[in-house]
Amino acid sequence: MQKIELEISGLSHTITQSQSYAVLLSEVHGNRKLPIVIGAFEAQAIAVAIEKVVINRPLSHDLIKNMFTIFQINLREVLIDNLQEGIFYSKLICERDGQEIEIDSRTSDALALAVRFNCPIFTYEFILDSAGAIINEPESEEEEDDELESSLEALQEAATQHDDLSEMSVKDLNDRLKDFLDQEDYESAARVRDEIERRKGS
Repeated sequence: MQKIELEISGLSHTITQSQSYAVLLSEVHGNRKLPIVIGAFEAQAIAVAIEKVVINRPLSHDLIKNMFTIFQINLREVLIDNLQEGIFYSKLICERDGQEIEIDSRTSDALALAVRFNCPIFTYEFILDSAGAIINEPESEEEEDDELESSLEALQEAATQHDDLSEMSVKDLNDRLKDFLDQEDYESAARVRDEIERRKGS
């Protein structure tokens, strides 16, 4: 599949998930945007690297970069390679001694590392078709936030359209709850938890 290059164009606090942020990725050779909800820690890690803030002790992502450098592992690119039920999946495409190595990663961590390594970010057309949006150039910061928020709401709605919890078994619900917690998607985790509690009470 042909890869499409993206770049980080902004970070925004989301209204729909009070403890979450959104990183906005822009198509390098196009006008589509890809908003991805991330946690506060990962948002801070990305912002620190973008702004080149000097800190006394390394954050976790700085530590990973230092380890990669010491062991002569080059992060060549980040690839957002799948989207399932509103969750983005990514790989770190690395190289060491001429050998390519793929490492599974949360997308938020992969983006924090991409900024530190100054490496390109790619995705596939089907992901942009599913979760991307065309956002016109805003006339003000407030308009930009409104555009981003609308895109995030559309993404979250699309992610839950096929997620009919009432038709899932308790085992499937518990598996889904674990997946959402692993991805730090606490709003979706809360919906699943409420359905599990409803089943217990009925």
